[in-house]
Amino acid sequence: MTPLPVVIAGAGPMGRQWMETVLASDTAVLAGVADLDIGTARAAAGPDLPVGTDPVALATDVGAAAIVNVTAPAAHHAVSIAALIAGFPVLSEKPLAETVAQGLSLAAASEVTGRLLMVSQSRRWNAGLAALKDATGGLGAIGTVTTEFFRAPRFGGFRDRMAYPLLTDMAIHSFDAARYLLGDEPLAVTCRSWNPSWSWYAGDADAAAVFDMRHGAHYVYTGSWCSPGRETSWNGSWTVHGEHGTAVWDGEDPPPDGRPHGIAAALAAFAEAVRTGSAPPMGEVHENLNSLAMVEAAIASARAKRTVRIDEVVARARATAVRDERHPQVRQRLAG
Repeated sequence: MTPLPVVIAGAGPMGRQWMETVLASDTAVLAGVADLDIGTARAAAGPDLPVGTDPVALATDVGAAAIVNVTAPAAHHAVSIAALIAGFPVLSEKPLAETVAQGLSLAAASEVTGRLLMVSQSRRWNAGLAALKDATGGLGAIGTVTTEFFRAPRFGGFRDRMAYPLLTDMAIHSFDAARYLLGDEPLAVTCRSWNPSWSWYAGDADAAAVFDMRHGAHYVYTGSWCSPGRETSWNGSWTVHGEHGTAVWDGEDPPPDGRPHGIAAALAAFAEAVRTGSAPPMGEVHENLNSLAMVEAAIASARAKRTVRIDEVVARARATAVRDERHPQVRQRLAG
């Protein structure tokens, strides 16, 4: 099939990684790069590729068929909803939005416009996680799934200023992967968070969360973003305890099987869905909402020091989304 022409919104380090992925792809072609800083866009794109400050205007000018949203999380909702309203399908970096309320707004906008909004949860496309899921299927009833995540990155920038940097920016990868692994949805969470005395983050860099899942399993996440020494994989270290045994994964990839993985696999799935109208891919906005809800519920639990139900979070978010929505048709869909 003809490669899907896309505009990338956001020319920072992650935007450049997406540029490399698109340029190496046979399913998509890079039609332009947008960034609020036109100099940053030009530096990333080189001398020949079209650039601009408004991704929707640029996509319209160059005849792109979709927008890849790699802006900072605070801009995800604004960029994605503008693209959807303008008629462009969107492939967004995680998180879907900063809040569940904004995520519900985007789900409604996707319905109203009939345009695909997909979140690139790159761990979903990891061959090692797929192998762990296969192994989990042979364990019978599942009692407990655990993820340990311990790293010590010094990013600088907005992450250092977040109130809950680990939960807000990183834990969603593991939360989303747990939903995929179990084929299940969360009911409630009990979470605690803290910031070690040596931490270079302003907010809580450590957390422990226990999720009650709908079919009876429990998902336990423990992690730190200021843990030097024996670090885990960026994918975390996983253990699944079941009725007939235990499955483990150290978070590293198995030997490559020739298929795309990570964001390249997400891009391929998005392009195929846009071009063929096939079944919604993993990470479609409605399917992804509960991963964002897990993050918001975990933070609410850590703040309140009590168990928080996922449906409480979603109900509050829906009321907020209806109140704040500026697009009449989207508000009507949310209210209905």
